[in-house]
Amino acid sequence: MLTHPTLDQLSELGLHGMAKAFRDLDAQPETRALEHGEWLAILLEHEATLRRQKRFEVRARAARLRHAAQVEDTDFRAERGLDRTLFLNLATCDWIRKRHGLLVTGPAGVGKSWLACALGHRACREDFSVVYHRAPRLFAALALARGDGRYARMLKALARTDLLILDDWGPEKLNDDQRRDLLEIIEDRYERRSTIVTSQVPVDQWYEIIGNPTIADAILERLVHNAYRIELTGESMRKN
Repeated sequence: MLTHPTLDQLSELGLHGMAKAFRDLDAQPETRALEHGEWLAILLEHEATLRRQKRFEVRARAARLRHAAQVEDTDFRAERGLDRTLFLNLATCDWIRKRHGLLVTGPAGVGKSWLACALGHRACREDFSVVYHRAPRLFAALALARGDGRYARMLKALARTDLLILDDWGPEKLNDDQRRDLLEIIEDRYERRSTIVTSQVPVDQWYEIIGNPTIADAILERLVHNAYRIELTGESMRKN
């Protein structure tokens, strides 16, 4: 077998995982006893693994997660009321495939954002598109976009993201524009995409934060329906 022409062809075709695997296998005398089909299977597996990793890296950069959190590093020993079974079930990402939501509440410092980012990281691994936003900054960005013509484009981008993490919502009451922004976002995503909302404010007080009764009813009906809940308790865990 002509090693160099084969490597050149693999590289020209963009099959860099296969090229690397080919070099590694060719350098190991014991692998020459493998059948052609076995060689091909190994090369293909390396190529698929490299492509999965590249897709993950692209999605992780685009997500801009606040924390470099991973599900495997979750501290279940802390006394904060985190249901291990529920959280590990959420880590399978089946709820994203079913287009359900997740509401995470609890006092400051108990790890709400960290847990949301850990699930976002896992979603990237599972090849879902993810975007993280702190609620106050997202509302500010939408206000600017409304003035310079980017508003519709921003809403469209939010609508097509598989998992939107809306972090740190409340306790400030929404103004008229923010209420309408939130309704547009939730309406576009309802039963089409998944959303994580984290807040220091319990869900039963969100109605007051939204303010307008009609809009609050519309938003909460869509947010709460088919949504899992994590209600954390305890003292600050700033090490997370």
